[in-house]
Amino acid sequence: MPLAIILLLALVTPLPAFAQGLPPLAPVNPIAASRSGLSFEPYRDFRPGRWTFAVALDYGSTIEDNTVPGATYLLDTELLRLRLGAARDIGARSYVFLDGDISGAYGGFLDEFLEWYHGVLGIEIPERERRPFNDFFYSVELSDGSVAARRPSDLFLGDLRMGLGVRATPALQTVFALTLPTATGPAGYGRGVISVNLLNTVRAPINPRLLYEGSLSAGYTPAHGLLSAFQEELLVAASSGLRLRLWGRQSVYGNLFYHSPYYDGTSLPSLDRRELSIDFGWLLATRGGTEWRVGMTEDLEPSGPAIDLVFRLGASF
Repeated sequence: MPLAIILLLALVTPLPAFAQGLPPLAPVNPIAASRSGLSFEPYRDFRPGRWTFAVALDYGSTIEDNTVPGATYLLDTELLRLRLGAARDIGARSYVFLDGDISGAYGGFLDEFLEWYHGVLGIEIPERERRPFNDFFYSVELSDGSVAARRPSDLFLGDLRMGLGVRATPALQTVFALTLPTATGPAGYGRGVISVNLLNTVRAPINPRLLYEGSLSAGYTPAHGLLSAFQEELLVAASSGLRLRLWGRQSVYGNLFYHSPYYDGTSLPSLDRRELSIDFGWLLATRGGTEWRVGMTEDLEPSGPAIDLVFRLGASF
């Protein structure tokens, strides 16, 4: 049956209760995270009378080296993001939420391991061979003379996010989210402006062990900062993923994430192209209601803005 028909039926058919869905997912690359408030937001089940909490740790390594006539972009860094979130139902169909993060960007320690890892997979990354190990560098120079040379920072607060979620049906959720410019790090890591976002998620249990979740979202982030002449303001994201329950309370998941280009007209592929990445991993739900997860996010299009490799840990309770 075509996927479109499955999703249509999911919107109008009552569904049996199912365990938690896929983990949330948001870009880590500062080129992306400083421009967009879009992310994948899983369907949240009704949990009356109490707050729910989530903690997520993402740690990624990236090496991007683009040089074209008149423009250069080099990002060689390791990135840390620790996100804390809270949510509470305010009715049978709606809830409010607030989350924020602590982030870092520095030279790091993973370069030797990643060189070995890519060697095992037979993947060649010439950009890595041209750079010293564990050395921070982040700079963009464009043809109009714009130069953005970013500094490392061990720890800083990121932008706050707050909003309202509405469960229109047992299969469809819409989230209205604002991000606030509360980042305390150097320029280039926070958005610097308020962003407005509409995140739509469809949930469709295929059978008692297999759950589908997909999303289609749009947002607006005003241009800001040194590269504002090239920044896209209207942004779109989409995702498509599955969660498979294996045995007991253990599951595996995979989620394909797309984001429209963050920039336009720079002539640099890592800025002007779409983002396409896959998030996958293992989940364990406890009898007390806590869910633990371990995962990784891989860049499917190395010429785009997605991070090469992100290690992910998280829990919700």
